[in-house]
Amino acid sequence: MSVKQNSESEGRYDILQNEEGEVLVLIKARDGGPENPRFIYDGGDFALLYRSKESAIMLDNIHEQARESLKSVKELYFVEVEDDEVIREYTAPARIVGQIPLSKKLLAS
Repeated sequence: MSVKQNSESEGRYDILQNEEGEVLVLIKARDGGPENPRFIYDGGDFALLYRSKESAIMLDNIHEQARESLKSVKELYFVEVEDDEVIREYTAPARIVGQIPLSKKLLAS
């Protein structure tokens, strides 16, 4: 598996869950809209959001309290914000895997 040149880490984000169990993730806005976004998670402290073929985002240091929620949803809602303004909203299916086959060091390089 190759890592796209536009892969980056998202250190500041919020994960919220409502009473119905739906999960919303707030991240900073990126250039270009998502194309067939997918959320990949293995239950650990980081996950990958593939926004498009050219853009992948690693959500790093996922809080322990959010991990069970992320493992139990089939779809997540994403909101991209810039300066407290909503730039775009979209959903992404969640795929729970045994292990994400990438290391944090590889993504950071």
